[in-house]
Amino acid sequence: MTEQDQGAETAEAVELHPALEAVLMVADQPLDALTLATAVGHPPAVVDEALAALAAEYDAQGRGFELRNVAGGWRYYTREEYAGVVEGFVLEGQQARLTQAALETLAVVAYQQPVSRARVSAVRGVNVDGVMRTLLNRGLVEEAGQDGEHGATLYRTTSYFLERIGIVSLDELPDLAPHLPDLEEMESEMSSAAQLAPATDPGEARTDEA
Repeated sequence: MTEQDQGAETAEAVELHPALEAVLMVADQPLDALTLATAVGHPPAVVDEALAALAAEYDAQGRGFELRNVAGGWRYYTREEYAGVVEGFVLEGQQARLTQAALETLAVVAYQQPVSRARVSAVRGVNVDGVMRTLLNRGLVEEAGQDGEHGATLYRTTSYFLERIGIVSLDELPDLAPHLPDLEEMESEMSSAAQLAPATDPGEARTDEA
């Protein structure tokens, strides 16, 4: 092999490694060499060698992750000695508590879904835009189409919401009737109160903190 050929081969390998890393970084399941070869545009045999080289490189550098070939597929995994750190981080995120405002808004969505932000705001008597963003980001609430009459975006709870509160379906939600007044009656009363109240600047409307 000439020096020029060796230089071309080295340049090709340098391009191949980051390409493989980029694809593996977004993979949600192990990928075999053929799939990776198709993705990066290199022969499977060359990709196999590059993957083994990357795995050895990560081991030598003591990275917090490793590249494993499990059941014929390659994927990134957290290195075992750092499992405790990752576990602590994940559990801390799961245990982060919702604010009272978020819990109340989530309850309205759960019992009134599919429901618009405007309706949730009417029931709670405050602007809930910020709280709804929090619930969307937490994966507890999702969009559920649009209101055919007004075109407003509707929202509903997610399967993750059911998982977090430990029920299989919304039918298992406890009955609120013994604890709360009729929501339609409550909204009617608030609407009447709003008509009697003096007009306020929209910017002065009370807003819940997420």
